[in-house]
Amino acid sequence: MPRKGKSQRRVKDYARHYHEGADAFDRESLQKQRVKIPAFRDAQLEEELAGRERAEGMVTGLFPAGAYVRVGPRDLICSISGTFRPPPNASALTVGDDVTVAMTAEQNFSGDASTDKQRSEAVILTRQSRRSVLARPQPISGKRRDRYDEVFEKVVAANMDVLMVVATARQPRVSPALVDRFCIMAERGDMKPIVVFNKIDVAMPDEELVAELAEGNIPMHFCSAKQGLHVSELLAAIDGKRSVLAGPSGVGKSSLINAMLPGMNLVTGAVRARDERGRHTTAASTIHILPGGGLIIDTPGVRELALEMDAGELNWYFPEIAAESAKCKFNNCTHTHEPNCAVQQAAEEGRIPPRRYMSYLRIFATLQE
Repeated sequence: MPRKGKSQRRVKDYARHYHEGADAFDRESLQKQRVKIPAFRDAQLEEELAGRERAEGMVTGLFPAGAYVRVGPRDLICSISGTFRPPPNASALTVGDDVTVAMTAEQNFSGDASTDKQRSEAVILTRQSRRSVLARPQPISGKRRDRYDEVFEKVVAANMDVLMVVATARQPRVSPALVDRFCIMAERGDMKPIVVFNKIDVAMPDEELVAELAEGNIPMHFCSAKQGLHVSELLAAIDGKRSVLAGPSGVGKSSLINAMLPGMNLVTGAVRARDERGRHTTAASTIHILPGGGLIIDTPGVRELALEMDAGELNWYFPEIAAESAKCKFNNCTHTHEPNCAVQQAAEEGRIPPRRYMSYLRIFATLQE
């Protein structure tokens, strides 16, 4: 069926700019109209909340059109103010966010959390700036997104001190390249990475990987959540800190929390025998308070991890490559194909571990796509 009206004009405009060779064309006609709250509505909301008690809290969970916010010892069911305006191109709210809330009237809440999600104990007014993030690009998929959309940052957790990268040598076997990506994500998000090798009762991690992590001064812990081996040492290392667990499904993130916090009884799942891949048992990021202070967040498992960064920044997250890059002939050397590349030469001579260089090349290739 032939296109009509605005749709036809948009196709013609795109074709004209494409054939003219323009690098970028005006997309204003393709953008959705932004919703703007009228000034009188802003005034009404301010009047409604005037005189209400204000409090600072932390987001501990999310549900459609609202969030759970911990204020003191309580988790409040909160709605979101119509004047709430988060920064663009990032998740509006996520677990770990520090927010300001206004208490609502008592008659708006009966105390039954199972039925009161349409009402609330408080209203979220603002979100403070995030000092650290565990984030990844949101995959472009679905009917409502297209390739012209700007990259949307999916924030999994915010304001964390430590990223605990959970890995296993078997059941499932975690790729060392995935460990590299998580460590890069931690550094980019202003968190300290800690690699936790779980299931040491099944198999010990690769010695080469352990040596590389040690050379990069990345703390490591070796434990077995199932047998309780060295779990107390891990708990002591994160005591008093805000930590977030990350890793593929099946590595035992929920089992580690059960071992560190007896009585939690989080749902865990067995690894599929046919391919040794884990099953998703955690559907959303959830928060748990540690006995000695601090907290830990369990995140849904991921099997693939995309990074959003400039390809020229990548070498700074590989210290051994960054050290050699100063000797390259070209200042903008990508260390992939250029002549007189000191990094390629160091990799050939074994001064840069081959696995690390291959990991760099794989990540660089994804950044070029």
